[in-house]
Amino acid sequence: MTTTPDSVARPSLRFTVWAALAFACLTSGLANAEPEGGRFQVCPASPNCVSTRATDELHRVEPFAFEGPPEAAFDRLREIVKAEPRTRIVTDEAGYVHAVFITRWLRFRDDVEFQLDADDGVIHVRSASRVGYGDMGVNRARVESLRAAFAAEKTASDRESEP
Repeated sequence: MTTTPDSVARPSLRFTVWAALAFACLTSGLANAEPEGGRFQVCPASPNCVSTRATDELHRVEPFAFEGPPEAAFDRLREIVKAEPRTRIVTDEAGYVHAVFITRWLRFRDDVEFQLDADDGVIHVRSASRVGYGDMGVNRARVESLRAAFAAEKTASDRESEP
């Protein structure tokens, strides 16, 4: 059996169309994901974002509370973020950090922002997937894991400062 150019081109064309449709579906949330100039964006209606500044239950998480010097607390959180696997800090300014977390299996990039609120003794956070509609709870779980590490680090530093 010989192959003709048509018999080779058809599967290739089908794959190209399929790949383009899959990419369009996966990137439907892309426009809402990346932070702008150190200011948290509002979470989109999709369930792939959590933020301390959100007012609805689907997207709302509590800020990280701290006691003591604000900059010391923010430095502590920054070090925790730096230690996370597959994470890169892309913006690190006074009182603001934007990090990109890369998921293990599919290598999706999620934007996570932290903003120090020294007056209220909290650090605000926003974690959002760049692509897709849902995230299977990954962003909320990430924020809660970072919160637990932040609290554990505080406890460890408190023990070290005891007489």
